[in-house]
Amino acid sequence: MRFSVGRYRQLILVFGFLTILAVGAEIFGLREHFSLPLLQQKLTQNKVSGLSLFVMLFALGNLIQIPGWIFLVSAVLVFGRTTGGLVTYAAAISSCAFTYLTIRYIGGDAMRQLKSKLAVKLLTQLHNRPILIIATLRTFFQTLPALNYTLALSGVSFRQYMVGTLIGLPLPIAAYCLFFDYLVVLVQHS
Repeated sequence: MRFSVGRYRQLILVFGFLTILAVGAEIFGLREHFSLPLLQQKLTQNKVSGLSLFVMLFALGNLIQIPGWIFLVSAVLVFGRTTGGLVTYAAAISSCAFTYLTIRYIGGDAMRQLKSKLAVKLLTQLHNRPILIIATLRTFFQTLPALNYTLALSGVSFRQYMVGTLIGLPLPIAAYCLFFDYLVVLVQHS
């Protein structure tokens, strides 16, 4: 079987885009700006502009593979577990939407071009029950960048992607909020 660049052109474009982002983030030291103290400082300084910056950093961070828990912890430390959880939920939803739109724009539904039996089987299952599968994947993998990229390239609609994301994120975010709040209380009492 011959390798056809044309068939994989969109996947190659996405891979190139993500590689350029990752290399650029390293070269310009962008990852250093995604620290817990810096995020807390930005959220504390000015609630409105801090929240806007928080959402933008979450979206950018998700593209360059910064773990989402850093954003969650900073929001919980600044706002408490309930408001911090809600802020993180809103930022995570925005981040997932941004990632979907960016990757879909560059790569279209490139995963559907794959001819492997496994890829076809997985995509068929996804398209048979997209909202249920996306919600389940979000529950276990939250805003994992690789999941976002794959779903954006899979051919599921933006509506299906967002509904599954809206349903799947609350439970893990709530669990993490309780866990991190518990850790904060533990640290304060020791």
